[in-house]
Amino acid sequence: MTRFVIGPDVALHLALDRPAVSDDHQLVAPTLLRSQVLSLLYQSVRRGDVTQADANRRLDYVRGLRIRLLGDRVLQRAAWSLAEELGWDDTFDAEYVALARLQADAFVTLDAGLARSVQGLVTLAAPEALLTTA
Repeated sequence: MTRFVIGPDVALHLALDRPAVSDDHQLVAPTLLRSQVLSLLYQSVRRGDVTQADANRRLDYVRGLRIRLLGDRVLQRAAWSLAEELGWDDTFDAEYVALARLQADAFVTLDAGLARSVQGLVTLAAPEALLTTA
């Protein structure tokens, strides 16, 4: 079983087409994923990009994904250290990267800048990897 860390960008990307994630994979994310997804969808509705009904459908899809959410002290400590090491202004992205280091095989992100900054620290994968068997 391959373990992938996904961020809110990937969760919402999946929610657009609603594909089935392969049963050969386990998704993991920091607990903050839920709040970030909710906030991003709320912002999309406020901007008029999507209707509230569509946002609710996407939120339901993300809630239905089998994602193991983690947020223990070890992860928080690792995220703090990583953010400090990389000179980041906050620890949000660092939680995803630290989780990939600690408990996953790869980190899936659509953020090219983030991917560049963590290349060599963690294994990166494309969203399509979530849909294929191991």
